[in-house]
Amino acid sequence: MKEKIILAYSGGLDTTAIIPWLKENFDYEVICVCADCGQGEELDGLEERAISSGAAKLYIEDLTDEFCDDFIVPCVQAHAVYENKYLLGTSMARPVIAKRLVEIARKEGATAICHGATGKGNDQIRFELGIKALAPDLKIIAAWRNDKWNMNSREEEIEYCRNHGIDLPFSADSSYSRDRNLWHISHEGLELEDPAAEPNYEHLLVLGTTPEKAPEEGEYVTMTFEKGVPTSVNGKKMKVSEIITVLNELGGKHGIGIVDIVENRVVGMKSRGVYETPGGTILYEAHQQLEELILDRDTYAMKADLGSKFAQVVYEGKWFTPLREALQAFIESTQKYVTGEVKFKLYKGNIIKAGTSSPYSLYNESIASFTTGDLYDHHDAEGFINLFGLASKVRAMKMQETEGKN
Repeated sequence: MKEKIILAYSGGLDTTAIIPWLKENFDYEVICVCADCGQGEELDGLEERAISSGAAKLYIEDLTDEFCDDFIVPCVQAHAVYENKYLLGTSMARPVIAKRLVEIARKEGATAICHGATGKGNDQIRFELGIKALAPDLKIIAAWRNDKWNMNSREEEIEYCRNHGIDLPFSADSSYSRDRNLWHISHEGLELEDPAAEPNYEHLLVLGTTPEKAPEEGEYVTMTFEKGVPTSVNGKKMKVSEIITVLNELGGKHGIGIVDIVENRVVGMKSRGVYETPGGTILYEAHQQLEELILDRDTYAMKADLGSKFAQVVYEGKWFTPLREALQAFIESTQKYVTGEVKFKLYKGNIIKAGTSSPYSLYNESIASFTTGDLYDHHDAEGFINLFGLASKVRAMKMQETEGKN
């Protein structure tokens, strides 16, 4: 019997060409696994394509709810943003995919896993770190880094497939390199490779429109959260995946969540891309809007620091590590009272606050208002300032003394 290999299969040209390549160069029985993380119509026709390309079997695994509940929600609760802009759309999806690749490898008795990520990107790291953490005994084949891979363009891949009797509906025309799931879509390539060039948004956008073309009238949205987890939109209770779907529609309509980034990849290079994350941008903002009312000052500050660290850990593919577990444990402990309702208005790329309420709000009007109340005496601030500024005053006095001697 031939050894079995699990191929992370997207249905695109790269991973389709890898099927005959694996059979020809390694004599594997190729079992394809397509992870459905909410990429929609991209999954149409995949089984026929995989089998006709030489795969023995294709699994299409619906990971959407697991992706949302176990990977997206922790990142939202952490307010994990990489380099102040990137909401980790691709980064969050890779560990759930790696997990399922390993599960099916065990089910099928496979000895290896193959992926089609290039040797220049972050995904090779994310896939392989996940696989190593969950199944250190499995061999990993990265086609683009393998000495037997000699195709360096779409034209060459198409020709390779034709030579192996595979006629595919792929064009050699240039297009953006995209990654899509329920959370976002990323765009790289073409004019984006030049940081001095403005993105061609007319050609580029998939999930929404630019703020300039958004409706002239804003739209109010109400959301609720329970212990840091979103539970409803506009009074309708839904599971997280449904909430993200609704927010994507609303955000896309109003030009929300379009960012143009030059980011630092793990492998050391800078890369430029445009990300559309309409629903995710709204969800992050709504969650933070609620947290502002509920978390105390020190916890809020510490959570901001650890949220940045959490983003770095996820971006670098270190989901299945003790550090991620420890960071998430802290974050989850902060969510115990993050329950309440947020209201905001979407208008031409903006998310405008329109009121927040929570039974656990630490905002106290009698303290915060300019009117003196029972809980706060203005005179108390004098002693506090004297003590709070004591170190600064002592240093200034010493500097005066030493400078006077000179």
